[in-house]
Amino acid sequence: MRIVFMGTAELACASLRMLVNERVSLDAEVVAVVTQPDRPKGRDLKLQPSFVKQTALELGLPVLQPDRARSEPFLAELRALAPDLIVVVAYGQILPPTILDLPRHGCLNVHTSILPKHRGAAPIQWAIANGDAETGVTIMKMDAGLDTGPILAIETTPISATDDAPGLHDRLAQLGATLLTRIIPDYSTGRLVPRPQPTEGASYARKITKEDGSLNWTQPARVLWNHHRAFTPWPGSYTFLPGADKNRLLKVSRMELVQAAGQSGEILAADKSGIVVGCGDGALRLLEVQREGARRVTAAEFLAGFPLQPAQRLG
Repeated sequence: MRIVFMGTAELACASLRMLVNERVSLDAEVVAVVTQPDRPKGRDLKLQPSFVKQTALELGLPVLQPDRARSEPFLAELRALAPDLIVVVAYGQILPPTILDLPRHGCLNVHTSILPKHRGAAPIQWAIANGDAETGVTIMKMDAGLDTGPILAIETTPISATDDAPGLHDRLAQLGATLLTRIIPDYSTGRLVPRPQPTEGASYARKITKEDGSLNWTQPARVLWNHHRAFTPWPGSYTFLPGADKNRLLKVSRMELVQAAGQSGEILAADKSGIVVGCGDGALRLLEVQREGARRVTAAEFLAGFPLQPAQRLG
């Protein structure tokens, strides 16, 4: 069986590696990898290849990088590859019907949520931010909708209090790769038939923005704590120091829930154990912080140079 792999983000690399490593048992060969064009990154804006391109080159696989997946030159290249199956993981473009209908086994997608919950761009982050008890990976056969295709298999995993977005990302990447390679033989021989997604419980995990990192102290402490774990490393969590100058931004690198009560944004304590801030319900202790343009320090180190007093407010 000839497989074309389409992916861009780091999440996809585990699936690509496992497809190549299991090619003998799968009786399948990855004949090409499709990924997004190199993008400028860093202060010098040098062109950088995607995670998937780096992995594909390491594995000795041919790489295609169309600007648009629906462009006719790329579609001609794809037809010439004559894939039996296309596997899509975090590619970053919506695929047209001309691609979805091209392989005889269609296109399979590895999605990091328990569909139909958290369709869309950021399912890992929103599962944590919403306080979900569990999440998982879904292998679905793609259709023209946004993560609406019929389901082949689901594998679940609990979300623990120690999970943040990077850790959960890595676990789900491996879980998805294992599930994908496990179901391909039964799917390609017709023993595993896709089933329609449930109509109830659908939700949309929108793209994360910088504003999502702003700490709204009127929210319950647990909500802010969940958001902090979800939006690590980007956009992170931030607030503003007391005073009229709203440019005095304070990034919060580490925090914990505490049993305390006070007004929203009010500093309840500021000592070597941390900066305790009241929330809409409960409180948070800020343990590591960073002023804009400065290095990350413990709360005790920060207070030594920028003392804060109880009853002051973060905003």
